[in-house]
Amino acid sequence: MTTLINTTQPAQRTAVILVVGLNRSLLKHAPRLAAFAAKNSVLTLTPPLPAVTCTVQSSMLTGKPVSGHGIVGNGWYSREMADVQFWKQSNKLVQGEKVWHAARRRDPSFTCAKLFWWYNMYADVDFAVTPRPIYKADGRKLPDVHTHPGGLRDRLQAELGTFPLFHFWGPASDIRSTRWIADAALKVEEWHSPTLSLVYLPHLDYALQKLGPGNASIPEEVHAVDVEAGRLIDTYERNGVRCVVLSEYGIEAVDTPVHINRALRNAGMLAIREEEELEILDAGASEAFAVADHQVAHVYVRHPEMIDQVAAVCRAAPGVETVLDRAAMQSRNLLHERSGELMLIAKAGAWFTYYYWLDDDKAPDFARTVDIHRKPGYDPVELCLNPKVTKIHLGLKLLKRRMGLRTLFDVIPLDATLVKGSHGRIDIPPDLQPIVIGSGLPRSIEPILSEQVHDVILGQLFPEAAATK
Repeated sequence: MTTLINTTQPAQRTAVILVVGLNRSLLKHAPRLAAFAAKNSVLTLTPPLPAVTCTVQSSMLTGKPVSGHGIVGNGWYSREMADVQFWKQSNKLVQGEKVWHAARRRDPSFTCAKLFWWYNMYADVDFAVTPRPIYKADGRKLPDVHTHPGGLRDRLQAELGTFPLFHFWGPASDIRSTRWIADAALKVEEWHSPTLSLVYLPHLDYALQKLGPGNASIPEEVHAVDVEAGRLIDTYERNGVRCVVLSEYGIEAVDTPVHINRALRNAGMLAIREEEELEILDAGASEAFAVADHQVAHVYVRHPEMIDQVAAVCRAAPGVETVLDRAAMQSRNLLHERSGELMLIAKAGAWFTYYYWLDDDKAPDFARTVDIHRKPGYDPVELCLNPKVTKIHLGLKLLKRRMGLRTLFDVIPLDATLVKGSHGRIDIPPDLQPIVIGSGLPRSIEPILSEQVHDVILGQLFPEAAATK
């Protein structure tokens, strides 16, 4: 473990490049990253449960376990609001001091750029860029970003064009959004030279989930993100910036969707509200329901005396490997007031859907759309286009949207078997586990915990003050 002598000193400029989904097995398809690994140390990273974006990044930047920072997943059930809330963006949700606070104490001139890492909005960093669509009253969703300072938004999009939001997530997701992020990072480097740059390159995440790690096109997708990472490394190193490359989690092949909410509904525990002949999950009225998040799900139980009964239903559901109660969560530093009464972990090759309806004709209208906020759980099927949607049908919908007409963009299928990759579990094969690449890494602590990335970053910023126990 790295400790730092408490003295004020200038920081060494550092860039942390997060290549989502990167692991040792993929480096052979990434010549630039493989070369970077060859001249540096490569350590295995062990993420917390659930091994998902918001939880892992929060552990990395606070140095705290889930029980300390409170980000129990990409979303959770708000008991006060009686509502499932996913993909919120305020940094105020992340409890505890962040790495830039510690760095700023050591070097008052320290500056930080947070580029597309999550919980970006209103973080007290010097420069921030994150996706933030414009939601129009007529139903349109327009691509845009939120930045700090506000003028950075206009300057970036004047130079680079509008952020390609629809290539960031959804059926059209591809390398264009990651390339835009890399370009934005290079512009921020050119204009502001931040002491610490946190850069998020998401491309592999979506390709691996949609296609699966064994798909024949994955080497090409790895090469595409390798080019962008290489551009960043070249520029940073030319400018005297130390680089760390890491990933958040490993993505494994899956073929078994687990419809845990349907199991709870069949047990009479889940409440449904019917609206215009379509079904809406009524979380506040449910005895128990699950917030599905990749391969992990939090189950919220309204009455404590029913927890054992709910746990029995969950254990009996095909595809569920482990059911943790709150005592088990506490023993693993996973328990927080936002946690469910139970946490479920899927078996290898399985993942949790949010689906709660028993008849697709009763599915809510948003189920067939890309709608990351209204769905009471994560839905990777949003990466897939319904094969029944023709180009003419799609073109007409796009035309109506561009004309400002209200139209339901219902192009997402309800076939969860289309998803070929997932993450969230931490018990996965070694060659699929996430990694950290950089110089001066403390080999004595391999595998490194996500929480320890906090001190790794400080060790890069202040190498002369770092001492190894």
